[in-house]
Amino acid sequence: MVFPGKKITIEKLEVKPGEKVAFEEVLFFEDDKGESLIGNPYLEGVKVEGEVLEEGKGEKKIIFKHKKRKRYKVKKGHRQPYTEVEIKTIKLGSGSPQKKSTAQSKKKSTSQKESPAEEKQA
Repeated sequence: MVFPGKKITIEKLEVKPGEKVAFEEVLFFEDDKGESLIGNPYLEGVKVEGEVLEEGKGEKKIIFKHKKRKRYKVKKGHRQPYTEVEIKTIKLGSGSPQKKSTAQSKKKSTSQKESPAEEKQA
């Protein structure tokens, strides 16, 4: 979950520090009122913009392999590259999808369950 001002660490991007970056493949959006939008698979018109703060490498992970009684030992290390991004804005465009509230979805699911029972009684 992200919001304006939050700093996130993601897989390395081919963007230099100080440049702007935009994420247009958004899966889920929730506003301050608790109303949520769910993508199928992505939301159209929702855009998250941020600024690249730095690039770096994570902490070292040790990979150790060995085979017993074969005198085989290999020790390797790996540092995963990352990009740190500060989220600036979250924009909900004009082509916004239909809003679904959690309360509305519960009402729909209960009404759908009642309709087949009513058909059986008739």
